[in-house]
Amino acid sequence: MEEKNKKLIVYVVSDSIGETAEFVVKAVSSQFNSGHVDIRRVPFVNDVETIHEVLEEASLGKAMIAYTLVLPELRRVIREESKKLNIVAVDVMGPMMDAFSELIGVDPHMEPGLIRRLDEEYFRRVAAIEFAVKYDDGKDPRGILLADVVLIGVSRTSKTPLSMYLANKHLKVANLPLVPEVEPPEELFWIPAGKIIGLTINPRQLNEIRKERLKALGLHGQANYASYERILEELDYAEKIMRKLGCPIFDVSNKAVEEVANKILQIVREEPEDGE
Repeated sequence: MEEKNKKLIVYVVSDSIGETAEFVVKAVSSQFNSGHVDIRRVPFVNDVETIHEVLEEASLGKAMIAYTLVLPELRRVIREESKKLNIVAVDVMGPMMDAFSELIGVDPHMEPGLIRRLDEEYFRRVAAIEFAVKYDDGKDPRGILLADVVLIGVSRTSKTPLSMYLANKHLKVANLPLVPEVEPPEELFWIPAGKIIGLTINPRQLNEIRKERLKALGLHGQANYASYERILEELDYAEKIMRKLGCPIFDVSNKAVEEVANKILQIVREEPEDGE
């Protein structure tokens, strides 16, 4: 009777942090009253000695093993040794991994902690996209100081599409429109020129782009925004600002976003850190 009421100890053994196996154990134990289960996580297991220690401890009481081990050798040891000690050991991830391998016809990477690294990469990308949205079109000049890259240029030079593309490459990007009637924020002159990318475009192409933009908005195509004279004025002003900053300048005329973005990535990744 005492053994029946005794808490079951589940050792969660993993070559990463053990979240996957612990989640499964908690989900199952909830069906049997979770208060009767003591979960003990053993993370970052990468040697046979640790497995033997856990099994020895588990053999002393009412216990079982739930494991997520990627390396075949460690899975083999825990499977064979648990049988010898009459300990229930459940391979949480192995059967699914074997099934994938059989159906896809490709061997797994056998890299412990890979899902964690993939999760970190995903959240970095999401954070960069949120940053690009927050600091799009000069909404908040404080983003200039926080950004990995700042894109500047007149309206309709692909600043926003480029920001989103680069954000998917994990870069925090702020973008800022240059308008003759508005002085650029002083923060723009506080950061290294290598972090700023100037965007320019052929005036005739910009004229057509802006006309189409006005049509899409249901506005008159002859508005000052799309006039050739106004465009020349804006481009001239933008070039003066870019020259003053000493930043790289890219002509986006007839170029795909991917092409320009890849050139920007080359510059940003070659730029040395401050103090180097």
